[in-house]
Amino acid sequence: MARVRKQAKGIPPRRILVVCTRRIGDVLLTTPLIRTLRRAWPAAQIDALVLPGTDGVLRGNPDLNQVLVTPKGGILVRARFLLKLWRSYDLALAATGSDRARMLARWAGKRCVGLWSSKDPARGRGWMPGEWIDFDELNEHAIESPLRLAAALGLPLWHEVVVPRTAPRTAEPSGLRSPFVVIHAWPKFPYKAWTRERWLALARTLTLDGLQVVFTGGPDADERAFCADLAQHTVGSLDLSGQLSFAELAALIARGRAYIGPDTVMTHLAAATGTPTVALFGPSNPVRWGPWPAGKRTAGSPWHLKGSGRAGRIWLVQGEAPCVPCLQEGCEQHVGSTSRCLQELGVGRVTAALAQALALQD
Repeated sequence: MARVRKQAKGIPPRRILVVCTRRIGDVLLTTPLIRTLRRAWPAAQIDALVLPGTDGVLRGNPDLNQVLVTPKGGILVRARFLLKLWRSYDLALAATGSDRARMLARWAGKRCVGLWSSKDPARGRGWMPGEWIDFDELNEHAIESPLRLAAALGLPLWHEVVVPRTAPRTAEPSGLRSPFVVIHAWPKFPYKAWTRERWLALARTLTLDGLQVVFTGGPDADERAFCADLAQHTVGSLDLSGQLSFAELAALIARGRAYIGPDTVMTHLAAATGTPTVALFGPSNPVRWGPWPAGKRTAGSPWHLKGSGRAGRIWLVQGEAPCVPCLQEGCEQHVGSTSRCLQELGVGRVTAALAQALALQD
């Protein structure tokens, strides 16, 4: 593996690009790396390059100068984008272990440092010049892999997810009242989903306890329809799906009594606000993907592979099945599959975890 040169102390990079061409959750979890770069080189221009539809979680990030999005369109559109990108950065970092991220970073940076897994040696190393850092996709948390790049550059590390900021709203969302609990019930993929009936049972329990339930979700039509259905069957609840930016959602969650959601980017965002958070986990690896607690600034995942638990102000409730976590995309091993471990997760276990989370705010 190529040896990484330490950054010369007297010659800081003026322009830095962080490339993260994966899902939106991966993008949010690069923010500790971005904060590390900003603290080391406060005068640098730091940009991020991400895929379409994942940029929203970085809008309002205080450590970035701009967010670039890989263009949609034909060959000419992409060619113009690449031509403008060519060697336009002093340092480019491939923050995910994908060929696309490495190629874009190699194209954009006069110097390129990126992630590469030795467990997948056929992908994008031998033929691609650059400085590649090995990482562990099974046994280290997802925020720690990008931070390996900063460590290789000799930088002090920042181990916290950074929440995007927004200007204060001039008015409250209509119908919002305190105290409230935020439920984000819809994950992007069915294999991470709990059932409609169990969400409704949980929401009704909260209502009986005198708490308003606020349902959040993205702008996708199916997601909004699901949230609207839950709100329709929960007395006094509020449906804000598709209405708020990530920065606005973070500000909303920060004011709530608690947050509950599945393994999704919103649950990572909620945990980063410091609001008591309950995360429902099924097939996914908690060691790598469990929410990172606000205030935890030391290395090492707070989660184990098997078993529910608590870390800081986060309760992780793992699904019920002998095979959990299988580390697959559901029982049928594709993103459209459901997961038995989550389908059979009882309301009582989730309610008990949520009661402990709510007790923190009493």
